[in-house]
Amino acid sequence: MRRLHVLLSLTALLLGLATAAARAADNGSWSVHPVASKIAARPYFTLSAEPGQTLTDTVAVQNRTARPLTFRLYAADAYNTARDGGFAVRTLKERMRGVGAWARPARSRITVPGHRTVTVPFTLRIPDGAEPGDHPGAIVALDEQVDHGSGSLALGVQRAVGARVYLRVGGPTLPALSVGDLRISHHQPLVPGLGDSTATVSYTLRNTGNVTLHPKVELTARGLFGRTLLDRELTRVPAELLPGQRVRLTENWRGAPQFDRADVTLTASAQDSRESASAGFLALPWLPVALVFAAGVLTGALLVRARRARARRSAPGRPSPPERPTPSRPRSSPSARP
Repeated sequence: MRRLHVLLSLTALLLGLATAAARAADNGSWSVHPVASKIAARPYFTLSAEPGQTLTDTVAVQNRTARPLTFRLYAADAYNTARDGGFAVRTLKERMRGVGAWARPARSRITVPGHRTVTVPFTLRIPDGAEPGDHPGAIVALDEQVDHGSGSLALGVQRAVGARVYLRVGGPTLPALSVGDLRISHHQPLVPGLGDSTATVSYTLRNTGNVTLHPKVELTARGLFGRTLLDRELTRVPAELLPGQRVRLTENWRGAPQFDRADVTLTASAQDSRESASAGFLALPWLPVALVFAAGVLTGALLVRARRARARRSAPGRPSPPERPTPSRPRSSPSARP
């Protein structure tokens, strides 16, 4: 079989926005980063422009190995991954609509000698009709060499590293966050006390505005009579939710109730936006409930049967109807003989 080529292992693009020191996107073999400004080094590109404006900047690709490396250099749009909402970029063959369509490196293919750095300028032309707000992306250096595994079904992997580009186009900004499609899957032991009870809370988080958001999500649960069953701030939330992106997330709740009525509320907030979604579930030990129900049905059936039997025994006997007299035939008188 022909080997499959899986493009883009972009783990180096997952550097958080809260990085204390300016660091380049690096996978150990090469790094990609903005050329340092006159003031300080930059961990990523932070650019602002108006529609119709053209910007220029320079990206540096550093080879950390002893052998020369050849890269395909291109600009790409960014998005949130469906698995966990991480920062990722489009592949070279995907359609670009933002930074990936507007930015052009001066050279699309470069060879960097061992332990050397090559700088490449790029131009960013903002269309006249560009929508205001944030347009995240990256300048990506894709290794042209394909690493092949062993075996006939092995996958060929191309690695890439990209320097993030945070572009804001001038105009009105709207931070807006929505949370919805809240679903709860409850799992508990058949017999209470013989095992843990858990619940899986799944929901969809969506950035409906035009700026990047840094959401916070709180999960609360109330039982019967308003008792607090759960109150926590979730940690498995994207550090940054890009404009127009949605992610499907899950949260595990260990120690969920085994006999209660739980009302779950999920509250997501970011900047001036705050939204909530609610759902509930009934926690019952189904095996004992089923046994009690079956015993109740059986007891009810036996009671009905006993009542009917008692009614038959206590009912008075019905009198037999009186016999009707048999009509007698009239006797014929002897006829007179002449």
